[in-house]
Amino acid sequence: MDDAGLTDGLTLRRARADELAVCAGLYVRVLSDTFTWVPPERHRAEDFLAAARDEEIFVAIEAGRIVGMAALYRPQLFLHSLYVTERGRGIGKALLDHVLAAAGGRLSLKCQAANNGAQAFYRREGFRCAEAGEDGGVAWLRFVRG
Repeated sequence: MDDAGLTDGLTLRRARADELAVCAGLYVRVLSDTFTWVPPERHRAEDFLAAARDEEIFVAIEAGRIVGMAALYRPQLFLHSLYVTERGRGIGKALLDHVLAAAGGRLSLKCQAANNGAQAFYRREGFRCAEAGEDGGVAWLRFVRG
């Protein structure tokens, strides 16, 4: 086990097509559990799968199961999503580092304004808030790095 509490068996790689449904399920489950300010019916696997057609999906695999996923929209170097099943173990940081490397060290992302935990995470990882806005009644902040 390393300093972040990760087991040596964590694998980070591009998702295979046959893994996208599992990623969509993880997306819905994590959003429903953590985005308590949004009605759970707004989190839909179909939305993830539709966006995934234009994105590069990366997975973190531990003990043969997907424990995290991240979606990169390469034309804009935009991190569309990053979700893990267990927070506080370094899986999110490992995925973020992996995507940053794949993107050449530059990324932007939007974080819902109510998501204080994610904002703190991205600030710790060297991102800065560059813009604020609202979409469909949901306030967001744009973070950039690089």
